[in-house]
Amino acid sequence: DEELAAAARDMQDEDSSKQAMERAVALATEILPGCDAAGVCVVYKGQRVDTHATSSNALAEVDSLQHTLQEGPCLDALRQSETVQSDDLSKDERWPKWGPEVADRLGLFSIVSYRLFSTGDNLGALNLYGRSKSAFSTDDVHDGIALAAHVGVDLAGAQQVENLEKALGGRTVIGQATGILMERFDVSADHAFGVLSRLSQRKNVKLRELAAQIVETRTVPKA
Repeated sequence: DEELAAAARDMQDEDSSKQAMERAVALATEILPGCDAAGVCVVYKGQRVDTHATSSNALAEVDSLQHTLQEGPCLDALRQSETVQSDDLSKDERWPKWGPEVADRLGLFSIVSYRLFSTGDNLGALNLYGRSKSAFSTDDVHDGIALAAHVGVDLAGAQQVENLEKALGGRTVIGQATGILMERFDVSADHAFGVLSRLSQRKNVKLRELAAQIVETRTVPKA
């Protein structure tokens, strides 16, 4: 518990949105087996796409390419669905120009794009890329939702676990475990999720399984 408390305090020191986004893209490539690259972008007025954090500089190029071609998962996340997924970008009919370009230029064939927030015509999105086709399992996609909720909470400035759970789409086990950590260490929702993610990495246990263990036992396992 002492190590976890120290980790929670460390997370509080990293309080800028920029650091939170950079931490999230790094976590994505570490805790999600199918994720080889990740980035956070913001779409302004449904057109301009700016990259705010990325695990690879090349991703900024493919983000901006969505604006140039006016097609891509970020734009679809704004217009159509909160979560947009493709198992083979080289053949996805939704993005006949953008998808093959990403596959050819970067060797990335899979993507899951999560809407982080939407205000008017503006959108924040977390994009996870995989080099393999069908790189993301159902569990990966659900764990990505939790990670996206963490980033969205930080960007929106939300500080209560109820907001995190709403972003997760309901009272999920990950949201419940985050609430337990918030109470135990007296930290905000995004910091508590960061502690949960770090512990998941250290123990090499899936985020969902660790959260279920914490909720069931009401105890926090040692790092």
